[in-house]
Amino acid sequence: MRERHSEMAAKQLPKKAKSRRVFGQSHKEPKMFRAGLYARVSTLDQHTLPLQMRAMREYAAQRGWTIAMQVKEVGSGAIARKQRQQLIDAARRREIDVVLVWRLDRWGRSLLDLVATLQELTDLNVGFVSISEALDLTTSTGRAMAGMLSVFAAFEHDILRERVRAGLDHARQNGARLGRPATAAIKAAEVRKLFRQGLSKSEISRRLDIGRTSVRRILAQKTI
Repeated sequence: MRERHSEMAAKQLPKKAKSRRVFGQSHKEPKMFRAGLYARVSTLDQHTLPLQMRAMREYAAQRGWTIAMQVKEVGSGAIARKQRQQLIDAARRREIDVVLVWRLDRWGRSLLDLVATLQELTDLNVGFVSISEALDLTTSTGRAMAGMLSVFAAFEHDILRERVRAGLDHARQNGARLGRPATAAIKAAEVRKLFRQGLSKSEISRRLDIGRTSVRRILAQKTI
């Protein structure tokens, strides 16, 4: 009787739930990405700055990212983007895991510049996301799209090189003189005069705003 009672009690005990853990899966939570936000506007288009920042903050919140840096820049597209360099430097120091922008043209000055900076971020294992174009380099699809951009950048580089070469050939055919103007040769008399007055070659170079190599070459030449 006692043995039959223990068997019945064992059957009434709740069964342990089967573990749903996948083999090799870690108990740790997914890594929390630290995002660096970059917004840029032209001097005549500053009213879109709050719009860019709001869109990027909302996107980061949806992805569960923490915002580690927020960089805002105002200027024309042709000038160097000094504030952008802060994000690149932060990526080199491993202070951010992903760069987030509103649109690609906010980040890159040209296609070549865009591809070069994206390649550096990729080499640093730092992601890049552009909201408007849905470009996400944290995914394999996004990295494939970035590879296509590099092909277009090489194509653009070849076109520019051909245009420059054609322009130089056209200028030569029309008798234009190419290269730097001979500013040092024009100042040869002044160079010799200052040297006779006892000035050093370095001082002559500074005063006349020409290279020290040019100064030495002029002084080495024999006067007729």
